[in-house]
Amino acid sequence: MKRFELNKTDRKLAILIDPDKHDEDGLMDLVHHVEKLAPDYIFIGGSLIYRSKISEAAKLIRSISDRPMILFPGHFTQLTDHVDAVLLLSLISGRNPDLLIGQHVLAAPKLRRMRAEIISTGYMLIDGGKSTSVSYISHTQPIPRDKEDIALCTAQAGELVGMRLIYMDAGSGAEQAIPVTTVEAVANGIEIPLIVGGGIKSLKQAEAYWNAGANLIVIGNAFEELKTVNERDEFARRSL
Repeated sequence: MKRFELNKTDRKLAILIDPDKHDEDGLMDLVHHVEKLAPDYIFIGGSLIYRSKISEAAKLIRSISDRPMILFPGHFTQLTDHVDAVLLLSLISGRNPDLLIGQHVLAAPKLRRMRAEIISTGYMLIDGGKSTSVSYISHTQPIPRDKEDIALCTAQAGELVGMRLIYMDAGSGAEQAIPVTTVEAVANGIEIPLIVGGGIKSLKQAEAYWNAGANLIVIGNAFEELKTVNERDEFARRSL
């Protein structure tokens, strides 16, 4: 198993793959193009995973790539042994008890038996300009994008209750990425690594976040929605 290692000095990249968006051939094609991008990690997961089996998708990805694969689960039923690590997400920006501790209680027996590394992660939704799958499924409101003080205090609370990472996310398909000033405020106000995702569509945006103190940038839709081989190759050459 490959470890998930992230430090406050890192400037790393992950590609998030949602198996629901691809059939088997499409998923294989996507992973081959992800490999050309050479990310530090492959994240796998989504809010639903209603059509694809997460274990089968993870095994297929592993048959192509030997990069560390990290599960980004939307529900305890998505747990699989075919990953290197699991982000045990607590939605600390919301007030839905099921996503603060309820899902964790149901997941605990299986998590104890898994070989994968389990990483407690404070998950924070930030308003990305429109309703997203995460906010709808989680029945929570995101933190307003202009309230960096709320974001900072939320992240600090997550750190103080023992989270190992903070993950700020504008959500899948966000129209607007998280303000750089919010990323900077949170990064400077916590002593644990910071992950940022949602609405990131260019190298310029990613570099702005890294420069603001983000330690891992997660790209999802911006890569997955490129439909043709030529489009993906072009994205890989001129962007991340």
